[in-house]
Amino acid sequence: MRVFKFGGASVKDANGVKNLIAVLEQVGHANTIIVVSAMGKTTNALELVVGCYFNDKREVQSAIQDVVDYHNTIMLALFENTNHPVFKVTSDLIEELKNFLNTNKSPDYNFVYDQVIGFGELLSTTIISQYLSLIEIDNNWVDVRQVIKTDDYYRNANVNWETTQQLVSKNIDSKKLNVTQGFLGSDKNNFTTTLGREGSDYTAAILAYCLNANDVTIWKDVPGVLNADPRHFKQTQLLNSISYTEAIELAFYGASVIHPKTLQPLQRKEIPLYVKSFLNPKAPGTVVNKTEGVIPLVPCFIVKQNQVLLSLSTLDFSYIVEDNISEIFNLLSKYKMKVSVIQNSAISFSVCFDNNYNNLEHLLLHLKAKFKVTCNTGVSLYTIRHYNEKSVIDLEAGKTVLLKQMFQETLQIVTK
Repeated sequence: MRVFKFGGASVKDANGVKNLIAVLEQVGHANTIIVVSAMGKTTNALELVVGCYFNDKREVQSAIQDVVDYHNTIMLALFENTNHPVFKVTSDLIEELKNFLNTNKSPDYNFVYDQVIGFGELLSTTIISQYLSLIEIDNNWVDVRQVIKTDDYYRNANVNWETTQQLVSKNIDSKKLNVTQGFLGSDKNNFTTTLGREGSDYTAAILAYCLNANDVTIWKDVPGVLNADPRHFKQTQLLNSISYTEAIELAFYGASVIHPKTLQPLQRKEIPLYVKSFLNPKAPGTVVNKTEGVIPLVPCFIVKQNQVLLSLSTLDFSYIVEDNISEIFNLLSKYKMKVSVIQNSAISFSVCFDNNYNNLEHLLLHLKAKFKVTCNTGVSLYTIRHYNEKSVIDLEAGKTVLLKQMFQETLQIVTK
């Protein structure tokens, strides 16, 4: 059994869907499950629907229509005949979305977000499954919400592994080609949950673990895992192989090519993870497996943008001790801040984090009651794994460094 994951960029239009088929034809599709993300920027478009729902309900229908028009354009290019069943199935999904928004009583943004956002994956996999059938490739469409069960921590749900294992084994026929959604699960009340942004990679790993898959392949628009994101760094180099441990380190620090939670279940069963290009499917790409370090050994650069850097000191200039640190972390946890870097001295404490849930103002109100607080928003966090002197000098050139931390293999700086 193999698990393939295709991201939104790979199926952003009709040609992308056809290229997915071309990949399958080149590498084979027997005993395979395909995990697919929402097409193109659909997740962003559905986030706009959620925003309109809470802030300007008059614009909800228009925002939904943009989603409909985008997918209709793709379907018309693939199916040509508007009488094809795919148009009815996708129309029913849109009606289900509208019905939820019309009847929902919950004021919880995170709950509403998950119920709305999942329609992107449902639409994409429906279209791809129907197109596979059209060109006579037999496949089985799987609603991943019926097999991956989670708690109700909406937008970043935790997997119930025991129940998920049972449902995957029962409902997925590993002898067939299966098409399912990334990113999604459901709670005990069958409400949709999501596994965190970029969670489709994690979905592939969950299914691979439960199915004892031979391997997982993530198909991307890059030749494999690079030593830096080409969107932010001019010169990049392909990494041929990476150990699980090294890949987990890179993911922890924010390497966007692999989701942070993806690697743990694969490592437990020593399932190799391949990262390959959907533009050149036969190229070797990068393999993550039970090996040592990274080959070739070069500096690896990671950047996280739009971070928040807080610097705290006590109002009476007393030491920052265990009680203070415990209180700070309790507040960070309460307001769902994902910490990236901490640094402390006798009388100061600095922390850099993501404000994904927009709770910064509430956090600051609590902290300012006890601490002197300096807040920098919109900062960038750079990490270099396996740094050398030249890589540090080049990275710091022209930047204002607010925080710097060096370890044996890792350097991190926060800059304006």
